[in-house]
Amino acid sequence: MRVVIAAVAAISLGSLSLVAQSPPSRPSAASARQAYKVPKTADGAPDLTGNWSYATYAPLERPAQFAGKEFFTPEEAAAFVKSRDENLNAQASDDIHYDNALWQSENYTKSINSLRTSLVIDPPDGKIPALTEEARRRPVPPQPGSSDRRADSYETRTLGERCITWGNDGPPILPVGYNNNLDILQGPGFVVVRNEMVHAARLIPVDASRPHVGSRIRQWSGDSRGRWEGNTLVVETTNYNDKIRFRNSTSALRVTERFTRVDADTIDYQFTVDDANTWTRPWTVALPLRKVPGPIYEYGCHEGNYGLPNILRGQRVEDAKAAKGVTD
Repeated sequence: MRVVIAAVAAISLGSLSLVAQSPPSRPSAASARQAYKVPKTADGAPDLTGNWSYATYAPLERPAQFAGKEFFTPEEAAAFVKSRDENLNAQASDDIHYDNALWQSENYTKSINSLRTSLVIDPPDGKIPALTEEARRRPVPPQPGSSDRRADSYETRTLGERCITWGNDGPPILPVGYNNNLDILQGPGFVVVRNEMVHAARLIPVDASRPHVGSRIRQWSGDSRGRWEGNTLVVETTNYNDKIRFRNSTSALRVTERFTRVDADTIDYQFTVDDANTWTRPWTVALPLRKVPGPIYEYGCHEGNYGLPNILRGQRVEDAKAAKGVTD
């Protein structure tokens, strides 16, 4: 797991073995999971505590070459992982950038342990549903790396640059290039899900009678309320603000997450996204959480980080040149 940026140089630079893991055949795996007895916390709730990774090479949407195919064979998964590994290590020598392979390395294997050809499991075609007419007309915010991002103020930079959110920390939780780790803590009446990336932590009440906050209260990570359905933690999140815009959605976004511990080392994490202003129907993702060694350290974003001031300072230099009629 990544510690803080200053510690990257101290991380072992040994190559990772990125090989698809071949699980047991599905019938025997299913039988083992049915026999698994979920541990309980001191207050009798299913125990989800621990350090977990959601890193995977499985694509969010099903690639065209696997249309109609829900699962890879182990050989197909190995080939897909190999291609992703080669792409990661193929950074051009003239790309003035940090080394992606080193920057995005982790100290555990990254694979397609579910053998799914897409994280999207509903619709069955593995594709995110079509956008509504309104959403197609909605402007898309400037993306990282795009040339149309303004540098007038810190307020015009992306949420990731400002260390507010990368948009993957949830809800819903989705993999990104690195730091795909979280820890779960539990206490009587509450579950805490703390994501490594940008240190987001959600305090989730699991009192089914507790209502959501009022509709006028809007938050970066929405307002989460949980309940237990057998061994599954179900979390409903609403009340997003109008700035988070998950995949350019609106503040009407509703996310339903399901955390089910299926064996000692795996939580079956699924979420359903629903925003009638954005998609023509809800859609669902399945993403295994794998147990990993801890601890997860603080993501020290902006302590000693000169990136944002330098971005703005560089733009002021360009503004001054333009005012004097100087061109490069």
